[in-house]
Amino acid sequence: MGKRRVVLTGLGAVTPVGNTVDETWRAILTGKGGVDRITLFDTENFTTKIAAEVKNFDPLNYFEKKEARKLDRFTQFSLVAADEAVKTSGLDLEKEDRDRIGVIVGSGIGGMDSFEQEHIKLLNQGPRRVSPFFITQMIIDIAAGQISLKYNLKGPNFATVSACATSAHAIGSGLRTIQYGDADIMVCGGGEASVTPMSVSGFNSMKAISTRNDEPEKASRPFDLKRDGFIVGEGAGIVILEELEHALARGANIYGEIAGMGFTADAYHITQPAPGGEGAIRAMRIAVKDAGLQPGDIQYINAHGTSTFFNDRNETAAIKTLFGEHASKINISSTKSMTGHLLGAAGGVEMIISTLAVKNNKIPPTINYEFPDPECDLNYTPNKSIDRDVSAAISNSFGFGGHNVCLCVKKY
Repeated sequence: MGKRRVVLTGLGAVTPVGNTVDETWRAILTGKGGVDRITLFDTENFTTKIAAEVKNFDPLNYFEKKEARKLDRFTQFSLVAADEAVKTSGLDLEKEDRDRIGVIVGSGIGGMDSFEQEHIKLLNQGPRRVSPFFITQMIIDIAAGQISLKYNLKGPNFATVSACATSAHAIGSGLRTIQYGDADIMVCGGGEASVTPMSVSGFNSMKAISTRNDEPEKASRPFDLKRDGFIVGEGAGIVILEELEHALARGANIYGEIAGMGFTADAYHITQPAPGGEGAIRAMRIAVKDAGLQPGDIQYINAHGTSTFFNDRNETAAIKTLFGEHASKINISSTKSMTGHLLGAAGGVEMIISTLAVKNNKIPPTINYEFPDPECDLNYTPNKSIDRDVSAAISNSFGFGGHNVCLCVKKY
């Protein structure tokens, strides 16, 4: 028996450039950046004073005050994105077997803000003042748990945690769950809210993030010679995956077919990618083969493209090695140039963008591309989106710890 086919029937996003999928997609196509001065805390003593924050997000527009207080920001983002995904899917959950619907939603860092706030209470006011909700605000699996509770979804339910590959791992795991017959519908993706003092200072100490404080709008510049580190972002990206026959039977709107996934490890260094992007090559090769395609069938790559020296150089090398002469014919973009790096939520948001690129035949740009790097010499779709027929695309996500994920989406 062949693998069950899986399609994307719902999309939901909260990002630094829009609080819905439609807002985000329109911003991405127009090259609108979401990086600015940090407003969530006082940056006076910080080396980096910029981030890609979610704008105009009031939890009370989505939650009762009492409920909002029990939810960390990363869970709030995840729930809002999941709600949009469920609504756009057109699912009537009253007619579905909820034992056959699962949730895999992860986070790279989880409730960092809750952790920091409650630790301050512990130090200043003593252990009795720590909130009884602290643990269930902080733990990474709680977003998946809260989504499951909200919609009474009783299928497979867990969180993935693999740094910046987290939500791509969640989506790939959801694909396999449906293919193996353990569910018919999966709610998958990730949420992150790590624009916090500890996160920013930690990334500063390891010299991973940009210090271009005087030009926030130009700080995220993947593949550009003058890149100086990534930009911490926040938000959520959630997709509804559904077995094809199930989707057709209910007349679902199908955005695209998720056809392949590749999971690999570098086993090289805790933060740096393997030389030449060796682990990335294998992840991309596996995903393309899993989708029943050849490398020459790919027209678009949503690159991991973090705007760090090592990632961009090694990802470029990996693409050139796997795709050979075809590499120069592929449109590549790093939408992190606009959204910043959403860490554990990046793969979910970028899978949504890749899916919309395939569905709408539009390639998003890489903004802030001004000074070509001789070692990054492919077509990164500089500064302006373009129209192009796209029948298949891949989305790359690589995480600290040497985790690599590649997901392949085809036109349905």
